[in-house]
This record gives sequence, C-alpha cells and structure tokens, in this order.
Amino acid sequence: MPLAKTNDNYNLYYEQAGTGTPIVFVHEFAGDWRAWEPQMRHFSRRHRCITYSARGYPPSDIPREASSYSQAQAVQDIISVMDAAKIEKAHIVGLSMGGFATIHFGMTAPDRALSLTVAGAGYAAAKDTQEHYRALSRATAEQFDRIGAKELAKTYALGSTRVQLQNKDPRGWQEFATRLGEHDSLGSANTMRGVQASRPSIYDFEEQLKVMKVPTLVINGDEDDQCIAPGIFLKKVLPACGLLMLPKTGHTINLEEPDYFNLFLADFIATVEAGRWVDRDPRSLAGH
Repeated sequence: MPLAKTNDNYNLYYEQAGTGTPIVFVHEFAGDWRAWEPQMRHFSRRHRCITYSARGYPPSDIPREASSYSQAQAVQDIISVMDAAKIEKAHIVGLSMGGFATIHFGMTAPDRALSLTVAGAGYAAAKDTQEHYRALSRATAEQFDRIGAKELAKTYALGSTRVQLQNKDPRGWQEFATRLGEHDSLGSANTMRGVQASRPSIYDFEEQLKVMKVPTLVINGDEDDQCIAPGIFLKKVLPACGLLMLPKTGHTINLEEPDYFNLFLADFIATVEAGRWVDRDPRSLAGH
C-alpha cells in the first residue's frame, strides 16, 4: 500500500495509474481517494494520475487533535504526496475543500504546479456570512461526534447542492452516499473544525492572487449557489484564469457531469501543455 509521509509524521494513502505528465487529484470534504475514479480511468490513458485520501480519511492516518488539520497543512500534504511519488511538477485538480487547497497550493508552491483546476470552491468565502457558516461547520463537527458518519451521511448527502447528483444519477449518488457513511467520524469532525470552520476567505488573498501566474481553470455548477460569486472573483483577479459554468449542476461536479468535466479538463491541460493558456489579453478588459 503506497504511503506518503507528511511533514508532521502522518501517513497518507495514495494510488496512481498511467504514465505521462502527472495529474494530482485532491478530493472534497464528502469524498476520499475513491471520488476521482471517473477521472482516474479517463486521464490515466495519457497521464500519470494520483489520487489520495486526505488526513482524517481512511486508509490515511487519523490525527486525534483538531490542531493537526488546517488549510495550510492541506497544501503541505499535497506536496508530501508529490514528494513520495517523486513528482516535481503536476497539474493539480481539486474539488471544493480540495479546490481551496489547490488555490493555496498555487500561492504557496507555484513552481510545483503545471496548472490548477479549482472546482466547486467557495463555501463560506463570502465575508458577510463567513461567521455564520463557520458556526454551521462547527455544529456539523459536533454531529459527527454525536451520531457518527454513517448516520449523518443520510442527511448530508441530501444537501441542496447534492440532490442534483441524486436526480441525474441515482446509482452514482447512492455510491457517493455510501462512501460518505464509511468515513471516520473523528477525522470528519476534526476536518470540519480545523479546515472548514477555520480557513480564511479567498477574498483575503486578492493581492496574492493578482500576481499568481499559474494557468487556472475554475469550474462551477450553476446550482452551487455559494460558489458562483467566488468563481467570478477568481476569474477577475487571476491573470491566467478561465471560468466554466455547467448548467443545472450542483456541487459534486466530477461525479455529476463526468463527461463534461473530463472533456473540458482534458482540453485545458492540452492547451496549457501547448503553451497557449496565457494571461488575459488586456484589450479584452472593460473600459479598454
């Protein structure tokens, strides 16, 4: 079983498939290493693909203290997986919690990123509602402590941005919900407290993002309400950013619309590797 050793001495489980330019997939809160299977199968035909379970998600280690979980640590864990797999540079693809980690990876280690794909990232980013959603995250952590992942998954998997997957692909949704119920309750609670309820807003990083030159693709569903405005913000501030909005789509984009996700991601990566995903032409800016 391949394991990556983190900078604070925990083990992260990862899997890899294929050969070629590396792609590292970073999962969301409700996912784990298995959540990227449609992408692993598709992209491993031409790329070396890596998927891993974040700390707190079996079969990776479950740190007992919430202080071992943070947004900054999530970035270091991506680096640890890349180092263990002997990957110097990769295309980084993240969804939701993994999308936030991908943004911060671009700011922290831009020299290790060939490109960034940020999907469904924006929950609790709005400054005026940030404290409200942080409180909700802490309350969710308490639910994981009290009733456990298996029971909580029954309602969490039916959130307002998850029902789209259920409506389009009932079997795929059931697989997603079952896997969510298999998560470690303590790891999920600590991730909620240390990452979801504590991470800074992306709006706090406008100046850093303005000078972050890594080619970036932002992908959102148009029914993932909290991610729409942050996605537009990223499009406006990142120099080399494209924004893709998928219609009638919720939060679990890579599972809900795998064909579209794979199609546009493949085109983005090919364009980056051809050297054609460049900074926005200033002549296209309003008022030019």
